[in-house]
Amino acid sequence: MSTRSRIEGAIAQIPDLNREAMELVAAHLDQLTKPPGSLGKLEEIAIRLAGMTGMERPEFPDKRIIIMAADHGIAAEGVSAFPQEVTRQMVVNFLHGGAAINVISRQVGAQVICVDVGVAAELSLPGLVQKKIAFGTKNFLREQAMSEEEAVQAVWAGIEVAHWAADSGANLLATGEMGIGNTTASSALLAALTGLPVKEVIGAGTGVSQGRLRHKEHVIETALRLHQPDPQDPFDVLRKVGGLEIAALAGLIIGAAGRRIPVVVDGFISTVAALIAVRMAPKAKPFLLASHLSQEPGHAVALRHLGLDPIFQMEMRLGEGTGAALLFPVIDTVMHILREMATFASAGVAEKRNNE
Repeated sequence: MSTRSRIEGAIAQIPDLNREAMELVAAHLDQLTKPPGSLGKLEEIAIRLAGMTGMERPEFPDKRIIIMAADHGIAAEGVSAFPQEVTRQMVVNFLHGGAAINVISRQVGAQVICVDVGVAAELSLPGLVQKKIAFGTKNFLREQAMSEEEAVQAVWAGIEVAHWAADSGANLLATGEMGIGNTTASSALLAALTGLPVKEVIGAGTGVSQGRLRHKEHVIETALRLHQPDPQDPFDVLRKVGGLEIAALAGLIIGAAGRRIPVVVDGFISTVAALIAVRMAPKAKPFLLASHLSQEPGHAVALRHLGLDPIFQMEMRLGEGTGAALLFPVIDTVMHILREMATFASAGVAEKRNNE
């Protein structure tokens, strides 16, 4: 069986939301000692998680942030404020527990998993998950970012990581990424997928100057004219201007949805990966929760095209899964409300009269 066929098989396994569980949770929420709907998005999250998992009272003791790491040939064009070797250095930092996502994960009771799908260095480190497809993508200003086979293999690598996570007990995932140059790749992907002008989807990324931002815009526009990616074919867009870690995140979402595992989506790069996943597998969309709205202008665009509403807005633009991990305590709180909050009947509290 070809890798492409395996991906199609994984897509075919994605179930529908469990409507019965959603209705039961909605009815239970209305019986709790509060005005109906007064907990706002918390109630929406509870109902959606029931539909995703198929359980009325889901629990999430095994939360994992999956960081896909890979390098980008486009970094050679000076589109990032940091040199390419920072990708490798940050992977080491993740594994040593010193990055922002490690600190946050320890506070929220989650595990950080780092996956090498395309770092431009030989890495053999304890705790690193090895799924390397290539030593980074090629410079898409000069040639296609990757071959079709590399794009397919990267998506499949993400599906395999999701299946491994599910088989080893994970029940809630968050997307994270590391790759110098990946905001440029994500902007190119988003412009190609939506048909929007590049200037509407690019931002400062790691903190580039206005001059470098204009250069970044020119690089992307030139690459899109050169390659003419087909917006109707996510694999074509990926291989021409994408990134290995972005493709792997798309696969992670597809694989998790097939196992009824909710996925909390992080910032700009992760949301572009989610858009690709949903273009490949529309049934994956209901299994996504958008964590926050980042400072990257393209993030709001990607969320709008996905039809997802973020929970937080804290002017973040770090990536790594940092925004997504912050939603984990909210999810835990929602589950405690379902299990512990008294109903009107159990507490002896009078309900609202229907004619008022």
